[in-house]
Amino acid sequence: MTVSTSTPRDGVAVVTVDHPPVNALPVRGWYDLAEAVTAAGRDQAVRAVVLSARGRGFNAGVDIKEMQRTAGHEALIGANRGCAAAFAAVYECEVPVVAAVHGHCLGGGIGLVGNADAIVASEDATFGLPELDRGALGAATHLSRMLPPHLMRTLYYTGRTLTARELHRHGAVWELAESADTLPDAALGLAAEIAGKDGYLLRLAKEALNGIDPVDVRRSYRYEQGFTFEANLSGVADRHRDSFVDARTAQGGRTT
Repeated sequence: MTVSTSTPRDGVAVVTVDHPPVNALPVRGWYDLAEAVTAAGRDQAVRAVVLSARGRGFNAGVDIKEMQRTAGHEALIGANRGCAAAFAAVYECEVPVVAAVHGHCLGGGIGLVGNADAIVASEDATFGLPELDRGALGAATHLSRMLPPHLMRTLYYTGRTLTARELHRHGAVWELAESADTLPDAALGLAAEIAGKDGYLLRLAKEALNGIDPVDVRRSYRYEQGFTFEANLSGVADRHRDSFVDARTAQGGRTT
């Protein structure tokens, strides 16, 4: 698991996640990501942050295999708290955060991009919440920041995905890049434009915009997580996660 930070342009920090093969993060990974985003925003030389990933996709949510091989509720609680920390770090970052999304953006990935200030995505990017199929609930808080309510609910209930182009049409994606190769330049271009503003005013603007949001995203997400834990206590969550792990193992794939 690698979370790295670079500064390719003046005033712009890039936080990159690299956890092969699909960026399904273990508990420690969510905390590492939270710490990196928070640190980047606190750097007074930074005026915008780009959140990116290497590999086959932006983020595939939590590492379900880690959860299933850990006895008791320790991994579930860790994933709940780790995700909450990472999502909050993006939202509460002192400067604007641009999410650069390629490939799959699922589950926890929605929590990250839904709390970002802007989204730039490549044409191959897909977005979705397959939570019900994984025995979980959550991140509807963040998906609702990206889509109209009825569309959000339909996606949540069905587990379907939307393409980056569809999200662009609904106004959630600021810019479409032709490919994952051109995505970094597109995201850096927007971040550099933001970073061209006065850093002190940007920090005030970020705090002000968060302050007028109609939903407390931290509290709303933690409320959702209570139902995930209820599903786990009922036993239904384990059945769905076991089925998912078994199916992926039979296919020779990594569990996400």
